[in-house]
Amino acid sequence: MSLSSNLPLSGVRVLDFTRVLAGPFCTMLLGDLGADVIKIESFDGDETRQWGPPFDRRGRSAYYLSVNRNKRDIALNLKTPEAQRIARALAAQAQIVVENFRVGGMASFGLDYETLRADHPALVYASITGFGQTGARADHPGYDFIIQAMSGLMSITGAPGGEPTKVGVAVSDVFTGLFAATSILAALRHAEATGIGQHLDITLLESQIAALVNIAGSALVSGVTPGRYGSAHPSIVPYQPFHAADRMFALAVGNDRQFAVLCRLIDRPEWVSDARFATNPARVANREALIELLEGVFVERPAAQWIDRCIAAGIPAGQINNVTQALDDPILRERGVIWSMGETAVVGNPVGFSATPPALRLPPPDLGEHTAAVLSELLTMTPEEIASLRRSGVIT
Repeated sequence: MSLSSNLPLSGVRVLDFTRVLAGPFCTMLLGDLGADVIKIESFDGDETRQWGPPFDRRGRSAYYLSVNRNKRDIALNLKTPEAQRIARALAAQAQIVVENFRVGGMASFGLDYETLRADHPALVYASITGFGQTGARADHPGYDFIIQAMSGLMSITGAPGGEPTKVGVAVSDVFTGLFAATSILAALRHAEATGIGQHLDITLLESQIAALVNIAGSALVSGVTPGRYGSAHPSIVPYQPFHAADRMFALAVGNDRQFAVLCRLIDRPEWVSDARFATNPARVANREALIELLEGVFVERPAAQWIDRCIAAGIPAGQINNVTQALDDPILRERGVIWSMGETAVVGNPVGFSATPPALRLPPPDLGEHTAAVLSELLTMTPEEIASLRRSGVIT
């Protein structure tokens, strides 16, 4: 688990002032790709350290462990001038700074983009907030649940006629972390080519709106407010769960060719030429009639048989797993997606690199675990100086 490697971001340093999910997820991805990520925490630590159960045998929350691998950690009391000077000195040796304080928070410590870029014009500085650095809501706090509600995501999630429903994962945070990592890498390439850095203004709301993709596009094109379809698709039919003889399974028929194959597979070839079902727009218009007919067929056999027959015919189908069943799928171990950290396992980086595969180099750090090492290595502080800072309440 050495910091040195031939990974794509080897030699890039990230100063990480983020906590909870969107920011830590972003910086973890950069760490997976080889960046030296230095997580800076207050003495209270990232809130997710306490978000449990479950906790592992060392008392670490599963939430914190899921998004903080491949980082070093120092604890600074940024309310003190000395800690602020330390943070600025560390930023001067980084290519990237990522923060998710409320607007103005970093400026109160003298760590805002304008201050840091004065001495470091190539710095890539990413700010993650709920609603942005400007605008009427700039000072509003933003958590994933609120963003799911405000973005319209909850309005399209849940059973038809039912209540708006939150997605089971904090997807607005995850989407934002992905947008942040992508834009940081683009800005880093520009900075390396030109010597000019920039400030990235990344919001949960705008990231989630962008992640509505075809749903938002449909609303813009049609002027019609999208509704809830449960697990069905608003514009593709059949594309939903079905009841088989023993349990439900998922079926996704994405085009007319696949529908024709399905009709032959279930011994209903006449449906291919039925005007109600011959094309996808026709199937969408006659959704209820087709689904009722398909349900009458699928209940005749067990789900596993339908899944096997569909897959053999080139039609996407699969069993509906719970999370434990999904994580137990042997394909995940076979493809190296589950990473071991001793007694604890985490979901690793899902991207396969043929030459520079991401790897677990550092387990998620304890609060302040690397304070002395980082200050000694990067700022050439002596043990005596570090001990004095600790006594003064600047570091832990």
